[in-house]
Amino acid sequence: MATSIRSKTYFSVLLILSSTHLLNDLMQSLIPASYPILKAKYSLDFVQVGMITLTFQIAASLLQPLIGMIADRHAAPYSPVVGMMFTFSGLISLAFAQSYESILVSVALIGIGSSIFHPEATRMARYAAGRRQGFAQGIFQVGGQTGGALGPIFAAIIIVPWGLSSLAWFAVLALLAMSLLMWIGSKQRQISAEFSAMQERRKIESGIPSYAPFTIGVVLFILIFLMFTKNVYVESFRSFYTFYLIEHFDLSIPKSQFMLFVFLIPATVGVLIGGVLGDRIGRYWIIWISVLGPLPFTLILPYADLFWTGILTIIINIIMASAFAAILIYAIDLLPNRIGLIGGLFYGLNFGLGGIAAGFLGLLIEKYGIEMVYFICSFMPLAGLMVWFLPRMENT
Repeated sequence: MATSIRSKTYFSVLLILSSTHLLNDLMQSLIPASYPILKAKYSLDFVQVGMITLTFQIAASLLQPLIGMIADRHAAPYSPVVGMMFTFSGLISLAFAQSYESILVSVALIGIGSSIFHPEATRMARYAAGRRQGFAQGIFQVGGQTGGALGPIFAAIIIVPWGLSSLAWFAVLALLAMSLLMWIGSKQRQISAEFSAMQERRKIESGIPSYAPFTIGVVLFILIFLMFTKNVYVESFRSFYTFYLIEHFDLSIPKSQFMLFVFLIPATVGVLIGGVLGDRIGRYWIIWISVLGPLPFTLILPYADLFWTGILTIIINIIMASAFAAILIYAIDLLPNRIGLIGGLFYGLNFGLGGIAAGFLGLLIEKYGIEMVYFICSFMPLAGLMVWFLPRMENT
């Protein structure tokens, strides 16, 4: 008689990982949150602002799949610590940047730090999850989404009154993250061994399905495309929403930063809901709902007043954010021995493509105006129709 498959979820590890994800994404979110200040101080146009986003996203994306592939073959439990060293250097450099070129170098350093952090952190969240994969990725993502949402608030209460040099204070967060990640690294050997043993038992007792290369290719293409369209929409907010509010509703910089926070913070709820429900009803249905579901609200948004703009952005981001854990685990289940590569692709490549889109959106804003760009972006959720072609799999 087969024994039950026992799996342990390491909640303390997941909470620490979520905390370091919060710190990492908080530090990198300070870049777009500082755009109004950078634009005013250095007399930048929207194309140059878009290029800052593009530089960061390319640095944060191109290395991630490569780092993930290397980590899949050679254990690198302390690599996120190295990533935080790059982030530390980038924040200090950006705080005292003297030119547009030095800004680009600084954000590239922060991007490299993020590219080193994510693949290995994703792997550790997978190991620590046991069988509660959706829940674990939801917890991990709550940290990242919270950190990303806090950036505009810290920018409004610290960077706006104290100036760009105050960015150096946030480098202390990188030092804190390094100490936490050292502890996480020390736990990886034990937890990964337990997870591998659980997977072996599962393979023997209930079977882990394998998929044809063509199926894997089709699924990955669709998932990457869906993540790309989602990230384009979210990146348009991270990079240009404050400018839209200042121009369209005549808000001050601090008030526009608060509205950006109102848009970003609901994602912390969305990612957790998506992860938990994905474990219960299947990731296929969560992907359907989360990608296509925001469409009615995004179409209304360009015509809303300030109050309803805030309400609609909350609804949109809760629904959109629920996609990430489902899409990531769907992809990992396809290639369970390539966790680093999948993490690199979905944290790296997709966000890099979102950055490229931000650069393109900057060009469109210069030519057609910021309101036209948000009208165009309102149709992005139509990409959810691609889920129709997504194969149904046994464990999704």
